[in-house]
This record gives sequence, C-alpha cells and structure tokens, in this order.
Amino acid sequence: MVYLPSATPAALVKYRNEELENLRGDGTGKRKEADRIYDYDVYNDLGNPDKDTTLARPILGGSAQYPYPRRCRTGRRNTKKDPNSEVLSSSTYVPRDEIFGHLKSSDFLTFGIKSLSQTVLPLFQSALGFNAEFHSFDDARAFFEGGIYLPTNLISQISPLPVLKELFRTDGEQVLKFPPPRVIQVSKSAWMTDEEFGREMIAGVNPNVIKRLDVFPPQSSLDPSEFGDQTSTITKESLETNLEGLTVDQAIEGNKLFILDYHDAFMPFLTKINGLEVSKAYATRTILLLKNDGTLKPLVIELSLPRLGGPAGNKIIGAHSRVVLPAKEGAEGTIWLLAKAYAIVNDSCYHQLMSHWLNTHAVMEPFVIATNRNLSVLHPIHKLLEPHYRDTMNINGLARQSLINAGGIIEKSFLPRKFSVEMSSAAYKNWVFPDQALPADLIKRGLAVEDPSSPYGVRLVIDDYPYAVDGLEIWDAIKTWVQDYVSLYYASDDEVRKDYELQAWWKEAVERGHEDLKDKPWWPKMQTLDELVQSSSIIVWTASALHAAVNFGQYPYGGLILNRPTVSRRFIPEIESKDYQELVTNPQKAFLRTITRKFEALVDLTVIEILSRHASDEVYLGQRDNPNWTSDSRAIQAFKKFGNKLAEIEARIEQRNKEPSLRNRRGPAQMEYTVLLPSSEEGLTFRGIPNSISI
Repeated sequence: MVYLPSATPAALVKYRNEELENLRGDGTGKRKEADRIYDYDVYNDLGNPDKDTTLARPILGGSAQYPYPRRCRTGRRNTKKDPNSEVLSSSTYVPRDEIFGHLKSSDFLTFGIKSLSQTVLPLFQSALGFNAEFHSFDDARAFFEGGIYLPTNLISQISPLPVLKELFRTDGEQVLKFPPPRVIQVSKSAWMTDEEFGREMIAGVNPNVIKRLDVFPPQSSLDPSEFGDQTSTITKESLETNLEGLTVDQAIEGNKLFILDYHDAFMPFLTKINGLEVSKAYATRTILLLKNDGTLKPLVIELSLPRLGGPAGNKIIGAHSRVVLPAKEGAEGTIWLLAKAYAIVNDSCYHQLMSHWLNTHAVMEPFVIATNRNLSVLHPIHKLLEPHYRDTMNINGLARQSLINAGGIIEKSFLPRKFSVEMSSAAYKNWVFPDQALPADLIKRGLAVEDPSSPYGVRLVIDDYPYAVDGLEIWDAIKTWVQDYVSLYYASDDEVRKDYELQAWWKEAVERGHEDLKDKPWWPKMQTLDELVQSSSIIVWTASALHAAVNFGQYPYGGLILNRPTVSRRFIPEIESKDYQELVTNPQKAFLRTITRKFEALVDLTVIEILSRHASDEVYLGQRDNPNWTSDSRAIQAFKKFGNKLAEIEARIEQRNKEPSLRNRRGPAQMEYTVLLPSSEEGLTFRGIPNSISI
C-alpha cells in the first residue's frame, strides 16, 4: 500500500517515522556492512597519499574550487598524510539495501573490474610493455581479428578467474581476442570518413554536446582576467572555402553551422596535462555544416594551446591556435586525420568524465540518498523512483575503488590522467538540473526551438538527429507516465506543499546532496504539481534513457581505438622535421604514434566491454522486477499504458532505422541507431534502456 504522510493510518505513523530515523542514522561512526544507513559525504576517498604522495588527490565537494555532488558517507578513518582524506580500502560501504542481491553481478561486475584493476592489468603491462605502440591499422584491428599472443605464465594466472576468462576469450592457444565492435563489422575504413566523424556527434556514444553556432567567431566563456583572450581565430574565409557557396552569415542565419566545442573545458587544464610525460593535447573547436542531405560535414578544426606569460611565465594569457582544413592526400591529409583524432580525444574524455560519470552516475547518488532518508517506502514518490535507483550506489562505490580513483583505470587510459576527476568538478559548476530534461537541453544547445504546435513542444533544427528524435519520444513517454502516476495521489499544488516528507526530500536533495550548487536560482521550489512531475521525470530520464544513450554504445564505437582514441601523445610535427616527413612516407605510423598505445587500448577496451553489457536479470524501462510492486490497480493500469507506449516507440525506431533517406541513422559504418530501443537481451547488444544506472 501507499499513503501520503497525512493519510497514513494512525497505527502505522510511528513505524513510518522510526524507519526513516533509522535510515538517516546520526552521522557518526564507521559504517558496518550490515548497516542500512544513508548519509552524505564529499569525495575525499579517491586518493591514496599514504601509499605514495603522487597518489594524493584534491577533495571534491565542499569548496568553491572543487564543487561536486555528494556520495554516501562511509565513516572510514582518515589517511595519515592528509587528515581530511579517507583511506581507500579494498571494499567500500553502501547501505545493505543497495547491495547486489539478485542474480547479476556482484560476482561478475565487482570481481571482474576489481580483478582487472588489481591483478590482470599489471600483468598485461608487464607482458605488453607500457610503451608498446601499434605498428599499423591492421595491428590495431588484431584485437578482434587475429588476437594478441599472451605468455603462458599470464594465461595460467588468468585461467583460474572464470569471469575474466569469459571476458578475454582465451582459446587455449594463448590468444586474447575481443569481439569486433559494430563500427568495423561492415567496413574497416568507414571510421576515417568525414561523414562518419560528423554523424557520431549526433548518433554516437556522446550525442548531447554538439551545439548550433549562432555567433562568429566562436566565443569563450573563460574569464579574460584569468585566461586572456580565448576568442577563436577561425576566419570566415577558412570556412567559406567549403561552405558550398554560402557565406558564413547566410549559413548562421539558415541554422546550417554547428560546433563541437571543447576549448573551454580543456584550456584551463592543458598546461598541467601537457606537463605529463605521456599526454600532449590541444583544446579543440570543430565547426560543421548541415548539408542539404541532412548529414554534417566538418569544415574546420581549431587546435589551441595555452599562451603563457606573466611575471613567472606560467600564467595563461591567451591561446596559440592552429586552424586545420579538410584534406585527403599527402601530409595535409594526415594532419587532417590527426586533427580529427585530437578532437575525438577531447570528446572521448569529456564523454567518460562528464557526459557519463558526472551527468548520470555522480549527480544521481544524492537523489538516491535523499529519497531513502526522507520518503517512506509507503510514499507514492518512493514507489515511483525506487526502480530507477537500483544498483547505482553500489556501482558508484565500485567506481571510487577501481575506476576513478588515483591510479585507477580511468587515469591509466585517458588523456587527463591524474587530473581526470578534477576536470569533472570544473564541469559540475555549469550543471543545471532543469536543463537535464531533454527538450530543455536541446533548446539550450540550439538544436531545437520552442514550438507549441510540435508533438513535444519543440521543433528540431536537424531533422535527422537520431538521439534527439528517439529521445524525445522516450522523454514524452516517461513524463506522461509520471504525470499519470502523480495525479493519482495529488489533486492540487496545495497537497504538494503540505506533504512534509516530500518537502524534506527535495530540500535535502538540493541543500545537502547538491550542496555546492544549493544557492542557484534555477532549482525548482517543489511548490506545484508541475514541479513535482518535471523533477521526477528528470530523475527517471537521467537514470534510464540518458545513461543508456551515453553508456551502451561505448564498445560498439569505442572498441576500435582508431575511431575513439582516449589519449594523444604528441603534437603535430613541425614542418621539415623528421616526424613531419613521416606524415608523408608512413601516415599510419604517424597517426598511431600520436594516439593511444597498446596497453592503454587494452585497458580501455576491456573496461568498456564490461560497461557496455547487460546482465541476465536486468530490468528495463517499462518493467518492474516485482509484478506486485503496488496494490493500487490504477497505478498498475497507468504503468501498463507506459509499457505499451514504449513498445510502440520501439517499433517506430526500428522502422526509422530502415528508412534510407535518414542517412544519419546508419552512416558510412552501416550502424543502425539502436541504443534507445527500450528492450534488450543479455550481453553486448547495443540497445536497451535499463531502469537504473546499474553498470
């Protein structure tokens, strides 16, 4: 049964309140494995200064310099060398109710990723050598086509680990072999085309960053007093070379120009990143033209480095920028391919750290905590949201142990290395809760305009935008379901305002869970039915469809490291240098000497293959793990309507994918856009929207 607090039978009121008090705890002491207590803490457990001072990391959350969402408090002791940091241990507390309690995967996920981080990857590094490079594109594809030879002693150490044996598919002949990613299943070279490069910005694994260009030249939002003038150096003349007869002004007025802009995200960190031994990167801006056939054509890529000055010579006072135009042959053709790679390295890192980790995993945890501390299991909104929290705290705890921790998997295989999560803190400063609603996000990025006559209240600027087209249907289905459900229990705005559990939930989610942004004026006040429906819809959307869109395409696209490199290791060579001559004589080698090396690629592929898989007992959007999740027949009927609507959407997506005129739904790589199909089977399916962030 569900009851609003004011309608709770008198006999249950005491127990309802006591249960919430027990779940809140008193905020002290070390949490034990059997505890069910939910509380907040900052991210002060990513570093390991007691082991090595190079493994110290800043505390994220609780300061203007490093704002961050809160995570679950564990109460572990502090490190000896930093009294404000918490020790990193082999296990981390999550409330007992959040532990994997179903068939899935505590064994598969936790043991698999931990073993990768702590045992197998160091062995691979020893076997392959950290500095080993790919010699050719065929060599890079050998991960799937021929396999990688492994020493006998390495095989013998992997073999006892059943999870890893399954993942690595060693066949008894000491060969490590991955499944071929979708991006090369039809064509081995489609990834190199400009059309595929542009298509993946709206139908790839990170399709929600591209913006419409409405001001020229592109501007920077970085503070000039701190970073100097960061305005783009791209000229109208360089764009109009390939603008198909249009002027820049005409193209902007006709909504024809778009930009993938990572300049401001990377420029403040480039001095530190490029000071590392293995990372050499640019801050990139990529401008694209929307062609008449609906595809995007890259026109120019700007590669920028910090211009340093000031009394000590280490202050950023501007940018040194190079503008690269499309070319197909000779050194210029290789430089263009490299320029695209630098842009994709920016995109790969932003995707993993911001679009994926920060904007889904990290921002959701405060809502999980606040819900359990303030909304009784008898509360209808608890019933609504609970399926969308399953496994999230557990998987986030695992991430802090093995993925985003100092020296962890992300730092091993992505460009920013030790500055990775620090970069996501900088991005969190610009996170806006209401803008996580898909229509609001599209409008903010200039990819849609408000249009009351359109089905979802917005009209797309790019008609063939697979993520947006499919996503708007899913968003509308979610919001309609939430509206139908909420209306069963609240008849007026006044009832929302008087629901003290609901008000406590929202106040705590904002003021404690997202404490560093609590004073932002954009937070909903939770005073109306509309605010409750919209906020709940954003939570459901973020946990389900948004996470699916940025997660389950990781291996299909990124499994080919040539297509989505995660590291760049040298700058474009100077003319007349030996390295420059290599651009002409051996362009593949020049490209491979710049991007991710073998060991880093092995780390990346192994992890994203795990992250891109569905477990056998996954519960998808429109499903519940318990058919008797409520005794309210009205809610059951509304939920059935939701499931039927999702099935209709799935059929329409599949039909759109077969429409040849929608070129962005397949592209040169012949990959249908399937990641927002609601249903899926187990495994590496490139489709399916789980209810929650469970991987």
